[in-house]
Amino acid sequence: MSQSPVGSATNALGSGARGMGKVVQGFKEFISRGNVVDLAVGVVIGAAFGAVVKSFVDGIINPLVGWIFGAPDMTNMWAFGPDGKDPVRVGLVFSAIITFLLTAAAVYFLIVMPMNALAARRKRGEEPEPAAPAEDILLLQEIRDLLAARPTPAVVADTTNPPTIIPPSTIPPAGPTAPPPPTV
Repeated sequence: MSQSPVGSATNALGSGARGMGKVVQGFKEFISRGNVVDLAVGVVIGAAFGAVVKSFVDGIINPLVGWIFGAPDMTNMWAFGPDGKDPVRVGLVFSAIITFLLTAAAVYFLIVMPMNALAARRKRGEEPEPAAPAEDILLLQEIRDLLAARPTPAVVADTTNPPTIIPPSTIPPAGPTAPPPPTV
């Protein structure tokens, strides 16, 4: 059975508008999750920390290496290649390796070691475990979980208001109609 162009355009537009609301609602839910915010904060802090380590390497390590090897920084040290072509820069790779190692060491000594020490103290009983949440907090968490399990308004709207399909026989013909012929 064929459908008229007018009916199919209306149906496609109508269901697309409802589908777009569902997408926007889903995006709002995705953004409002705590994990996304935590991840964004971690990325921003990591980028800032990387800038600090890079400035440490560029401001302290590179000049020290430059004093030892007689070059202002490591980027052009041990560079070789044909004249007029881009050289292979071993010093640039060496500088990136130092930056990586310093970043990894800082993360290990400032985050991993203290967390491991805290876990070991808790295991030995020196550090108390975090207190269990109070009964009212548990009740609020249960309510939150029940609300999260409910379908969103966008999903409810899409399932309760399915798109309307107009039968082709009920669509009026396009264009103006001619007046009836005069009777004599």
